[in-house]
Amino acid sequence: MSYQSGCHGRVNIGKLPPDVQRRLAVLPGEWLEYDLQSGAIVIGHVQPSTAPILPTVTVELVSILSEIPHELQSRIEGGDFFVHTEEPATQLVRIRVEAGGSVHIQWAHPEYAGAAREPWSRSVRIATPAWEHRLNGKVTFEADDAAAAAEALQTLADTYEGLYPEGDFKASASGDTVTVTMTEVNLDGSLLTARMLELARPGSLAGRFDVGSFADFVPENLVRILFEAGEASVQHPLLWS
Repeated sequence: MSYQSGCHGRVNIGKLPPDVQRRLAVLPGEWLEYDLQSGAIVIGHVQPSTAPILPTVTVELVSILSEIPHELQSRIEGGDFFVHTEEPATQLVRIRVEAGGSVHIQWAHPEYAGAAREPWSRSVRIATPAWEHRLNGKVTFEADDAAAAAEALQTLADTYEGLYPEGDFKASASGDTVTVTMTEVNLDGSLLTARMLELARPGSLAGRFDVGSFADFVPENLVRILFEAGEASVQHPLLWS
């Protein structure tokens, strides 16, 4: 999955007099336009341009809003545009228009504290393709044959046909405890989770690991897999404080 810069979203303007609507509809723009039918600022037919996306979208949005007379600004309903900036400094930025027209710009800062959890299953949403998974974390569990379990996980990591050979995966056994540490490892996170659940004694899994991407930094695609009291769950990070 290659990173693609761009913008999506919409801002609902609300009911405006016909003459104001017509004026908004003819404003020029590379990214944004006012749609007469929906009464919203939307992504238009994007014209190829070398101009950076974030400042271009921001200026066009403010230009459209500034054409709305002061006495009509209370009708603005609001909405969001989400901008993926260009490489190499790829970032996700939210431009929010509040009801009444105030504008806020916020950069995504992924944070797992307070993020909702959902039970893990093989059908859980991980947007990053498996062959791009970048794993970091530590997990421990107990097994009847810890040495064999550790060897099975080590073999899984060592023989996984990913695209990025760097990183360090270590599965070790001490007594009946298996410890798995991952640093920048290219391995399918769902496959690893399923295998650990198969090998672990019920109720013994503990720890967590994060699933990112070796290809691109796309904040909304990040995932954390947690193990508590043997149960696996998934978190998608909060992006906006």
